[in-house]
Amino acid sequence: MRLQLALRRMNPLIGGAVLLLVALIGAMMWTAMARAAVQQEYAAARLQAAVPAPPPPPAAPPSADQNLAHFYGALGERGKVERQLKLVFALAGKNGLLLRQGEYRSTYDRNAKLYTYQLNLPVTGKYAAIWQFAFDALRAVPHASLDDVSFRRDAIGDENVEARLRMTLYLSATAGVPR
Repeated sequence: MRLQLALRRMNPLIGGAVLLLVALIGAMMWTAMARAAVQQEYAAARLQAAVPAPPPPPAAPPSADQNLAHFYGALGERGKVERQLKLVFALAGKNGLLLRQGEYRSTYDRNAKLYTYQLNLPVTGKYAAIWQFAFDALRAVPHASLDDVSFRRDAIGDENVEARLRMTLYLSATAGVPR
């Protein structure tokens, strides 16, 4: 009641100014609250964008049968061993190596059901060329392994070295998993 009496006694011009001032303060408070809400949403969006997406679940590991099939699929064919030897000899010549006649031994592993063909290759040439030949042979015959390399040089000043490379070719008699 006293407020009503005070408002009636007041000049209408002053009352309008007070009302305008109250509206202005309310608008400023509303703007500040809206700005804070937008900033909070922006910060949450930045935080969410900074968090990496979870990685996809790992693929199921292959079964034992799949692993076995992959193993036997990676073996060379026993019937093509002569072609593989010609390829090895050609790679030696390509690398400028003198490849003397080597020693060859074929064995059958009953437990693994695979053949191995072991090569002892005496070569003469530059050190780098011998390594290049070994790497080229392993790339060309992926079912081969380099088991041993030994070097010998007669004198320190000799450019050529003698080396003995022992490689093994892993071969299957037939394609697929043996029974």
